[in-house]
Amino acid sequence: MASKIYPNPRAALDGVMHDGMTIMSGGFGLSGNPESLIPEIRAAGIRDLTVISNNAGADGFGLWMLLESRQIKKMVSSYVGDNKLFEQQYLSGELELELNPQGTLAERIRAGGAGIRAFYTKTGVGTVVAEGKPLETFDGEDYLRENWLRADLALIKAWRADPAGNLMFRKTARNFNPDMATAGRITVVEVEEIVAPGSLDPDCIHTPGIFVDRVVLSTINEKRIEKLTIRGEEAA
Repeated sequence: MASKIYPNPRAALDGVMHDGMTIMSGGFGLSGNPESLIPEIRAAGIRDLTVISNNAGADGFGLWMLLESRQIKKMVSSYVGDNKLFEQQYLSGELELELNPQGTLAERIRAGGAGIRAFYTKTGVGTVVAEGKPLETFDGEDYLRENWLRADLALIKAWRADPAGNLMFRKTARNFNPDMATAGRITVVEVEEIVAPGSLDPDCIHTPGIFVDRVVLSTINEKRIEKLTIRGEEAA
């Protein structure tokens, strides 16, 4: 099998970027963001992007870079939170936002990877989330129909990969990343470590290489802490 390894992040994205595309980007807060690939999206200057991501990074980090450069037209997310630029652009009308309950967002992505065109959930029934969406009644209770999510390009951050693209994730980085890897037409993965063929225990592989098109060694691996609280010394 031919190796899927690319020499650097720019090469890994060569030929797969264009204006108006839909991008999935892994990450949960500061964990699991494709932090080496996002700067290359910015450098390419592509615009009018629809980006599917839980929270668009954080102030000064991750997808914030693409918000700051005004390359994102629409976010499909579940959380605005501490990302002040995300909040400002949405409230000013500069950025379109499709807000999802977090579990619904995760399931829409999983459904996209599994080829499930739509599904029903009680989450959001009777709220603004349900506006414009079909409702059906099952066993006397209302359910909201949600559609799958798929993307032209999925940007993934993993811990380890082999040349065939089999992936392992660590801890919270195993958030949206594995599902997004299955739902992209092209999936590009940056990893902290590339290992020899056959060295990954098959039982420990989280994403099989069949879902991965390109792999590159990360050039940025920041281990940021989102909130640091230090307890003061207790009185003797």
